[in-house]
Amino acid sequence: MFTIDDLADRLGGYLPQDEIQQVKRAFYYAEQAHDGQRRRSGEPYVTHPLAVANILANMHMDHQSLMAAMLHDVIEDTGVDKEALGKQFGKPVAELVDGVSKLTQITFEDKAVAQAENFQKMVLAMSRDIRVIIVKLADRLHNMRTLGALRPEKKRRIARETLEIYARVASRLGINTIRVELEDLSFQALHPMRSERIKRAVASARGQRRASIRQIQNSLQKSLDDEGLKGSVIGRQKHLLSIYRKMRDQRKSFAEIMDVFGFRIITQDVDTCYRILGVVHNLYKPVPGRFKDYIAIPKANGYQSLHTTLFGTGGMPIEVQIRTREMEAMANNGIAAHWLYKAGQTEHPIAEGSHARARAWVKGLLEMQRHAGDSLEFIEHVKNDLFPDDIYVFTPKGDIMELPQGATVIDFAYSVHTDIGNSCIACRIDRHLAPLSTRLESGQTLEIITAPGARPNLAWLNVVVTAKARSAIRHALKHQQHTEAVQLGRRLLNKALATFETSLEELPSGPLEALLAENDLADEEALLTSIGLGTRVAHVVARRLVDYQHGDHMPAPTARNQVQGPIMISGAEGMVIKFARCCHPLPGDPVIGHLSAGKGIVVHRADCRNLAELRSDPDKLFALSWSDQIDEDFPVPLRLEVESRRGLVAELASLITDADANIERIDIEERDARLSIVSLTLAVRDRVHLARIIKRLRNLSHVGKITRLSN
Repeated sequence: MFTIDDLADRLGGYLPQDEIQQVKRAFYYAEQAHDGQRRRSGEPYVTHPLAVANILANMHMDHQSLMAAMLHDVIEDTGVDKEALGKQFGKPVAELVDGVSKLTQITFEDKAVAQAENFQKMVLAMSRDIRVIIVKLADRLHNMRTLGALRPEKKRRIARETLEIYARVASRLGINTIRVELEDLSFQALHPMRSERIKRAVASARGQRRASIRQIQNSLQKSLDDEGLKGSVIGRQKHLLSIYRKMRDQRKSFAEIMDVFGFRIITQDVDTCYRILGVVHNLYKPVPGRFKDYIAIPKANGYQSLHTTLFGTGGMPIEVQIRTREMEAMANNGIAAHWLYKAGQTEHPIAEGSHARARAWVKGLLEMQRHAGDSLEFIEHVKNDLFPDDIYVFTPKGDIMELPQGATVIDFAYSVHTDIGNSCIACRIDRHLAPLSTRLESGQTLEIITAPGARPNLAWLNVVVTAKARSAIRHALKHQQHTEAVQLGRRLLNKALATFETSLEELPSGPLEALLAENDLADEEALLTSIGLGTRVAHVVARRLVDYQHGDHMPAPTARNQVQGPIMISGAEGMVIKFARCCHPLPGDPVIGHLSAGKGIVVHRADCRNLAELRSDPDKLFALSWSDQIDEDFPVPLRLEVESRRGLVAELASLITDADANIERIDIEERDARLSIVSLTLAVRDRVHLARIIKRLRNLSHVGKITRLSN
């Protein structure tokens, strides 16, 4: 059994003796605190923290992380508190232990609010000290190694949670040794039979191809030696979950996946990496389009390497990775390599860069957390962001920006700065104007065009892929809706108060404070928001306010609101005034507003049949009129009966474009061999504009009946 003395011997390779003694002291403290406690397997409980510390020792983590690993269950499982640990081992260790302890109950299976809030605790703990998540990953890895004693359903729950969050976090931090083992152990727990079958098939395939692998390895090594290049060639093994996912997603057989031989070449410096690339391309022909340079442009988690695929003997694909020893350490340990170099009291730019990237990622998570409406929305953003393949685009100054596959111009704008995203109106890609919804490709240069009064659009949520953009858009839309709801609520309440010869500004503060207290509202803004969003009726609120002001002598309503006239609308009010899709009102149509809970005012044509059932609640209906200043286009559906003929669509499109309107949608349905039904949705300015278009359509000889659709 692995002991503390075995661990101390291993630590002697990179830690000074006084720090090793502190780690041993933490072990003896944990051993005493956990005295009498046993794991499900029957072993003494202290074997678990010792094993976690051993995993961290493999990554050359600092002594404080190792001490936290020894003590990480002390706060939760024994009577020792954070203050006592702080006195014994110092504040940094106590903070680390406290941070890890808060993450022990995280589960993500059902996305319940409590579970999502626990994930927020993880982010906060990581923001204080990123070593918290490294200790937690080591803790989770040992728990996955010892799942055998648990019930099958609990095994599956822990495995799903590990795949969904912890393996992805390990990937994002570049700790691939932990990620690969977490994935394979999770696969084994979720699908034991599939895992075992693939494991046996891999062992069999490796045995059958041992001679081929050795031959390719020897030929690669000989080519390096002949050119005087220092580098060691090692075989690279695919892990089980990777094989299973490729078989499932690419619908390939096991034989097709295992037909690819993988090798890694480790050398001394970057210059030699590129020279080795030339040698292997000279030895075997490269597969076009399969070369990737992650040295010049590292992955988001700091990973660096050259990747190429070659045509081997008999056309067998050979995948080759070429990297330096430092890059190999980074690929295996990711952010933990930062402490690997610190332990030797040296700094390395790759390790330092990885640490900076990890901190930037955590900072981005905190920004998302502030913008998210609740913990469930936050975890949804984070799960979407953990973690797709990246593309690389350039700013006009030549800076490289990393974005996920499928990212749009809007994603890029928000990755530069939230304010840039909120105010962007157009973009130039490689100096050519392009729509904001354009999907980006690696190597493009982007220039964002902004305007001071621009605002995010609700439709943007359908095209963005990054969590930061989605979170920032939702936050901006909520703020925009809130502002507009307050303004509309004030207009509606003043209109209702006008029937009692008063206004919100003329009312004393007493009635308003009494009403806010009665309805448990924080302030006047909250009241106006609820009125603007339709969750409270302005007339009812007005009556209550006047009731508080006058007691039993509430004045009778007057006709003053008739003098005020209807509420003016222009179509540009934003998110709290919407236009009904049942009747598609246009400027010039007589209109009525209906107050809908959570939406604000919905505008209907006065003759809309859907208003019949709404007229039973007159307090929720408002007289509306169109403003003289309208600079918007409105959709209107038409139905045309036409004679079937060639070039029909082109003729209709040309006529409508000449009439200064746009076709938003067009469908053609054959009624019989002679007649067709054309369904059009046009964007027009007002009723007069529509009448002019209909008149032109009627002049076409093959157009018969034209109907403006409603309800």
